[in-house]
Amino acid sequence: MEYLNSVQPWLTWSTAATILLSYLFGLAIYRLYLHPLSQFPGPKLAAVTRWYEGYYDVIQDGQYTFKIRDMHKKYGPIIRISPYELHVNDPAFYNTLYCHEGRWDRYAWVWDAWGAEGPTIHTADHERHRARRQPLAPFFSRAKVIAQQDIIRRNADKLCHRLSQIAADVIPGQRIVNLGAAISAFARDLSFEYTLGRSHNSLDSEDFDVAVLHLARGVGPLWRVTKHVGYVFHIVNRIPLDWLIWILDEKTKNFFIHMKATMQDTKDVMASINNEPTTPQTSNCARRTIVHEILSSKLPPQDKRFQRVFEDVTSVSGAGFETTGSALRLICFHIFSNARILSNLRRELKSAGVEHVESPTNPNSNPNPNDNDNNLNNTSPILPLKTLEKLPYLTATITEGLRLSPGVATRMARIAPDRDIVYRHSGNDRSSYRIPAGTPVGMTTLLLHTDEEIYPDPLSFNPERWINEKRKPEGETPLYAPFSRGTRVCLGMHGPPIDSSSRIITVSPA
Repeated sequence: MEYLNSVQPWLTWSTAATILLSYLFGLAIYRLYLHPLSQFPGPKLAAVTRWYEGYYDVIQDGQYTFKIRDMHKKYGPIIRISPYELHVNDPAFYNTLYCHEGRWDRYAWVWDAWGAEGPTIHTADHERHRARRQPLAPFFSRAKVIAQQDIIRRNADKLCHRLSQIAADVIPGQRIVNLGAAISAFARDLSFEYTLGRSHNSLDSEDFDVAVLHLARGVGPLWRVTKHVGYVFHIVNRIPLDWLIWILDEKTKNFFIHMKATMQDTKDVMASINNEPTTPQTSNCARRTIVHEILSSKLPPQDKRFQRVFEDVTSVSGAGFETTGSALRLICFHIFSNARILSNLRRELKSAGVEHVESPTNPNSNPNPNDNDNNLNNTSPILPLKTLEKLPYLTATITEGLRLSPGVATRMARIAPDRDIVYRHSGNDRSSYRIPAGTPVGMTTLLLHTDEEIYPDPLSFNPERWINEKRKPEGETPLYAPFSRGTRVCLGMHGPPIDSSSRIITVSPA
């Protein structure tokens, strides 16, 4: 009996291990040879397990996008990058995948990693996404953005005012500035004022709230982990903000202080709309916000709950400030690092009636660094956005910046749940594949925008390439889609880079 008792646990564990190994072996065989995607080329290990991607996401710090680029060079324009997902690197296929015809779902596995209840941009189901997007789309239309140019210009002038003060040593001892943090502060204040009617006043902060920028950048690496360990964000989202603010260090807690302020602002706006003030700061909003659009829409009551409205506010505003900030940082870096580009831009702006000035303040006044409204509009003549868009070199510079800094740098998978998709190779090979219905298929704008076969010397910042492209016949210009296309095209595609850049250029030190 003692002998049997000592053997029984060993037999139990041995049996369990055998069953587990048999299951994993059978699963690998199925995914390699029997799965509907087994016909598609790609690394065998990627076809067997998602942890192939996980290795490049987590251990190699987010390098899977560039591993995919290498895989395409080896296996061709369409490859299998996980047991369930395909990737295409062929510009001729872009308008097939990202189009307005038919139903297109998002890949829920990617967006569920955020642990959110259902912001619009994370909504996987096509019909539900369309219903949630409908109230927001007019708010970000070109006409609406043009009508709100005063918000963009006021914040751009405020940024230039701060930079000019620093350059002129108006603030003693502060001659060095983190331009990236300054631009992000501008984008953050602009984004929240435009969408929520409130500002975090990051442009007023001595260091431009640089800690918020660092934390925002840190969300990407965390997301790459939670894709594979999905419960992390769900746990973090359930921790009260006050606890996080209490236990974190001074710099890190600023991010959550901003989030708490946004949460309260959202509550205040909702209460103002419902005529139920919750704080002394609550008042009727002078401008309509995305909260107004959601609450006055035909969405069902569950989509108008505070948590979902708050998630829409944070996701839309957050995406707006970081994508705008990233693009402007890159554009300004290349402009001010290249005297030829800066000179060409200033010459073009001058010809349009905008003179370069050294400081946005009145030279006859004694500027007060605490007076943020001190002559902020005395920078240079203000040109309408329509006029700025007709300046070829300025437009080419913005276009080149967005080519190298698209709104989303990772792949964007789409699913056709009710039909197969046919991919035909546009090259000499002329081979074709039938992609089964329900299969996630993605393309990566950044890889297409930096493909040397599409853009010669692709990593070079060269505005002239776009001036030359305009001379080509329709259909011969290279693929350019910084905001994606189709039913889920970026809401902020009519955003502020061109106007903001022109303001910064005209008041920056020579």
